[in-house]
Amino acid sequence: MIDLYYWTTPNGHKITIFLEEAGLPYQLHGVNIGRGEQFAPDFLRIAPNNRIPAIVDHAPADDGAPISIFESGAILLYLADKTQRFIAQDLRGRNDTLQWLFWQMAGLGPMAGQNHHFTQYAPEKIPYAMERYVKETARLYAVLDRRLADREFIAGEYSIADMASYPWIVPHERQQQKLGDFPNLARWFASIRDRPAVQRAYARAQEVNPTNKPAVDEESRKILFGQDAATVRTH
Repeated sequence: MIDLYYWTTPNGHKITIFLEEAGLPYQLHGVNIGRGEQFAPDFLRIAPNNRIPAIVDHAPADDGAPISIFESGAILLYLADKTQRFIAQDLRGRNDTLQWLFWQMAGLGPMAGQNHHFTQYAPEKIPYAMERYVKETARLYAVLDRRLADREFIAGEYSIADMASYPWIVPHERQQQKLGDFPNLARWFASIRDRPAVQRAYARAQEVNPTNKPAVDEESRKILFGQDAATVRTH
């Protein structure tokens, strides 16, 4: 059994997609990041960066004590190695998958996240910041579109690279992107959206956040966007 500590964000959806695709048994634990539940001591012992997702695997491959993992990319890689699924087993194929996983972790996720922040949540609309991140999101969409021009999935076969990237394309309208401008990406997006396991993963979001909407009141803004070194030192 795997305990998944989760909220309904793109990074959270990555992990439910993998678990549903692999058919691994898991227990969902909602961590409402807009209400500060990520600072609970029990959660911080699992995820010292006070971010979701995180997992505890009660049946690790070495038959030892339960193991906890935080950071969505690390979790996907751990689960892929645990099951030997959704990552190529040969040297070149494995590294092809990993470089695109890290591309999402270092590029698509952070840049789209800043896009969300400055266009949706920032109390002050800053034209330079908004334009900067909308354009960079578009550039990354174009990179992925070109990658998908001659293959069905990002690393050839369906993999953790696809699971990592797809949830960050779901909010494309909020990111001020039109999928019609990226035909290869649009085809890929539709094929993943229609996978039964992906649909099950997104349906499970209703269990912890029935509206599937982020809290955007003053309390949540302070919690999510007001953290500094003191936040770490006092929790």
